[in-house]
Amino acid sequence: MDDFSISNPEYLWLGLAALLALAELFVPGVFLIWVAAAAAVTGILSLFIDLTVAGQLTLFGLATILAVLGGRRWYLTHEVESENPLLNNRAAQLVGRTVTVVATISATSGRVKVGDGEWPAKGPDMRIGSVAKVAAVESGVLRLEKPEGSTALDAQPVS
Repeated sequence: MDDFSISNPEYLWLGLAALLALAELFVPGVFLIWVAAAAAVTGILSLFIDLTVAGQLTLFGLATILAVLGGRRWYLTHEVESENPLLNNRAAQLVGRTVTVVATISATSGRVKVGDGEWPAKGPDMRIGSVAKVAAVESGVLRLEKPEGSTALDAQPVS
């Protein structure tokens, strides 16, 4: 029982590391894991080096700073893959979709209906009710193109 007493702070640091790592699983944010790593380093070094409380806290502080900066650098240089990379980019999700013109489209202006909302758009001349395809999104404005096989001023209206 004496091995797990307060007189052995390395076990407290290792326990703190485990709790922080567990907390990262329940409150993901990719931050607590680096603090957990710092606590683990402090605990492991405390096993081999007799440090004062001030020394342990200093080591923990420095290890936290290094772990957070190292983790940040790693995430900046290694792209994290996602099942849906466009999840938070609604405009990019619109590319390739078919839309309905609600205000005449010209090379400089117009509006289209997308789902239950309207977006500003520009592209080849198209009349109200025309069907168009979103080719790109530039600064929040949809750049349209006529659907394949459409050569008239306006494509088939949507019913």
